[in-house]
Amino acid sequence: MNGEILWSYKVQQKDWQVITYSPKIVLKRHFSHVYYSRKMSEGQKQDRRWLVYSKSVNKIFYFCCKFFNRNDKSQLASTGFSDWKNILKRLREHESSRDHIVCMKQWVELELRLQKNQTIDKHAQDVINKERIHWRHVLLRILAVVKTLAKQNLAFRGSNDKIGEEDCGNFLSFIEMIADFDPVIIEHLRRYKEDESQCHFLSNRIQNELIALLANEIKGMIIKKIQGAKYFSVILDCTPDISHHEQMTVVIRCVDVTTTSAKVEEFFLTFLKVDDTSGEGLFRELQEVLAAFDLKIDDVRGQGYDNGSNMKGKHKGVQKRFLEVNPRAFYTPCSCHSLNLALCDMATTSSTKAISFFGIIQRTYCLFSLSNKLWKIFEDHVGGLTLKALSNTRWESHIESVKAVKL
Repeated sequence: MNGEILWSYKVQQKDWQVITYSPKIVLKRHFSHVYYSRKMSEGQKQDRRWLVYSKSVNKIFYFCCKFFNRNDKSQLASTGFSDWKNILKRLREHESSRDHIVCMKQWVELELRLQKNQTIDKHAQDVINKERIHWRHVLLRILAVVKTLAKQNLAFRGSNDKIGEEDCGNFLSFIEMIADFDPVIIEHLRRYKEDESQCHFLSNRIQNELIALLANEIKGMIIKKIQGAKYFSVILDCTPDISHHEQMTVVIRCVDVTTTSAKVEEFFLTFLKVDDTSGEGLFRELQEVLAAFDLKIDDVRGQGYDNGSNMKGKHKGVQKRFLEVNPRAFYTPCSCHSLNLALCDMATTSSTKAISFFGIIQRTYCLFSLSNKLWKIFEDHVGGLTLKALSNTRWESHIESVKAVKL
């Protein structure tokens, strides 16, 4: 029993107003878990598994009577019972009634039939289970195709989204190929072509949804590994995509402690489309993506970028702004970028002979790349090798260009 202290007010009006308070205890009854069991005449306790309590309406019901006897108008079988003062008396009366005993018998019989799979709708249940197994096998094969295309970095769709027609894309072509020998996909495509089923899981919307589900699952596993390691490093790089939008790649480097032998791993997290490529804009994007993946910026112990001023700048670059928030995030420039820049600088600017040599190679490339006819003449005389344009930041481009002239 819960007691709530209520205050009664008495107002006396004379020359002035006087208010006196007198405490009054009011007992409030409620449902208790002790009602879930009853005491038998032999002194043993029996669970009332047919008793159900609803928190939302604050009432009790008899499960078996409510579902197996719709003609019973008693509160325990219809609207619910909440007279907590007389609850024990009412429970004993109803449990000894004929209607309750009949409903309990029907309930127990149904449980036994369900356990033995001998219900009236056994045939319907068999059909439902067969359909469930069929769709599970269909989805497993579709997911296998999605994973294969994503792993091989192949395009999913073509110019036509109808299976069996030309230019239907890799996804539908793989499904059609599997149907040449797999009975599950054969049956699935038969239903699809004969309009027996409205669901086929082959549309572009379903493809995108499956890709997103797989990506989120993999990303979740990566996040758990990073959180298990606690401390990690951040690696960023920006590059324009084919649509001429600047994209920032986010890579996390940490110690994978989920395996038997701990090892250092690098995990790609996401691409970020960035419009503001300044140090402030890139750092703001990095803060937002770390917060979105539930990674703490205080746990970052390293940061690595290329040699761009907006990334490595000592005053307004990303590394400087990161150190202002987390002084433990040690900055290390990308060694590959630094090595390429050093080699290109030494080979192309420190020697007049080198400048002349690479200048001739670049002019040779420009000469033959002016037209397809000139490029064909070059290919006829130099088989298997082509000239490459020089790059100021990629030393490998110099090596490939020299091979065509040297060999």
